[in-house]
Amino acid sequence: MVDADTLSLLRTDLEAEARRLGFVAVGVAPAGEDAGAAERLEAWLAEGMHGAMGWMAQRAHHRRSPQALWPEARSVIGLGMSYAPAHDPLVLDAHPGRARISAYAQGADYHDVVKKALKALARWLVEAARKRRLGPENGDIGVKVFVDTAPVMEKPLGAAAGIGWQGKHTNLVSREHGSWLFLGTICTTLELTPDAPGNDRCGSCRACQDACPTAAFPQPYRLDARRCISYLTIEHKGPIPEQFRAAMGNRIYGCDDCLAVCPWNKFAAGAAAMRAFLPRAELAAPRLAELLALDDAGFRRLFSGSPIKRIGRDRFVRNCLIAAGNSGDAGLLARVQALCSDPDPAVAEAAAWAAARLASPCPAASPDGGDI
Repeated sequence: MVDADTLSLLRTDLEAEARRLGFVAVGVAPAGEDAGAAERLEAWLAEGMHGAMGWMAQRAHHRRSPQALWPEARSVIGLGMSYAPAHDPLVLDAHPGRARISAYAQGADYHDVVKKALKALARWLVEAARKRRLGPENGDIGVKVFVDTAPVMEKPLGAAAGIGWQGKHTNLVSREHGSWLFLGTICTTLELTPDAPGNDRCGSCRACQDACPTAAFPQPYRLDARRCISYLTIEHKGPIPEQFRAAMGNRIYGCDDCLAVCPWNKFAAGAAAMRAFLPRAELAAPRLAELLALDDAGFRRLFSGSPIKRIGRDRFVRNCLIAAGNSGDAGLLARVQALCSDPDPAVAEAAAWAAARLASPCPAASPDGGDI
């Protein structure tokens, strides 16, 4: 039988090492199935709210629990790394000539940064457990790390591990760090003492629901991805449905609105985001005119090391054309018209739409909405 004091000391050291590696939140959850989370996933998929993200349904059976993916798992360490922005992401709403890129994507690719830290922490855990004679008497201590690239439900697991709760916008919210957390998990064969699940503290607040430009929340705690600007600009291929284009404004990659208005973010205001996640100057408020001129090589150069690179030049320029059409800036018309003959059909269609909008521009302030 494992000594409780030994486990307690391991946990204390684990938290210290996690924070040294850049994680601000740490918790432990059992690796077994959370029936409630599994049922909610099945209902969400059955209603088609995952849109074209077929991979969500294809491995739904693995998403039910870490043990469904890896039967030997006994515990899950949930971790959060802050990317709290220094400035309000909503400020750029008043500058239609500038493009809005979600705060999480303005710095280094979180997949790389978080996974590197997870691997380092997993190696530390194995060594620390061995020194304390934990784990199987014969055989290795198993660990696997995940960050948004495997059929693992990081948000429900983070809530089960007590590092926060899933808010009405479906993202994890922390009392200490607000809504700005990258999540990662370490599954292990070690039997660690679980934490109490996070308590829902949204109360009667519906700020995130009211802030959504495309009404993507049919009800609290339920997201229809097909209406979500993050989904439309990142996951959706082909032309963006016209009913959502005006509401997209100048958002060209992701959307921060439901996160930015969360009152719990006042506690994240002083949070120190990892240096790697600080915004690159050229991505904080880029000019649409410059982005519309990107060819494939230019796109790859600009977004090297960025999560934006994965959507490719065509989808990215398609998004920029929607923003151009919403800008009211007739000065963009020549660049837009040049893309009407783009080889990519979705780009050419978006260019035609934007050109029609700019030929009779709606009244607007200056293209940039003033100095920023």
